[in-house]
Amino acid sequence: MSKPKRILVADDNRDAADSLAVVLEICGHETCVAYDGQQAVELAEEFGPDIVILDINMPVMDGYEAARSLRHLAGERLVLVAVTGVPMSETREKAADSGFDVHFTKPVELRDLEDAMRVK
Repeated sequence: MSKPKRILVADDNRDAADSLAVVLEICGHETCVAYDGQQAVELAEEFGPDIVILDINMPVMDGYEAARSLRHLAGERLVLVAVTGVPMSETREKAADSGFDVHFTKPVELRDLEDAMRVK
């Protein structure tokens, strides 16, 4: 397991977001949950996460726009993880262009997330 991190989970599927947060807390991390991209950006300013796990397809502000905003606010110190239910190469490219460090297709394996936490 990696060193405990502050992780913001953002997904409009409340069950998915809450469940992932619980699993991460069981692993020793501190979590915060948002249910749309705009809320994720706002909470990140307060919470100061090390890692943000963003669903791509969210209301109000999608994951791409949220990633660009978060990258602008926090710079390169923040690890941005994209998750999507759409396994397409253009999604992966657009995620990289938006500032994401890592891209996963749902469902995400815990060990893959742990590896992503070691990116920076």
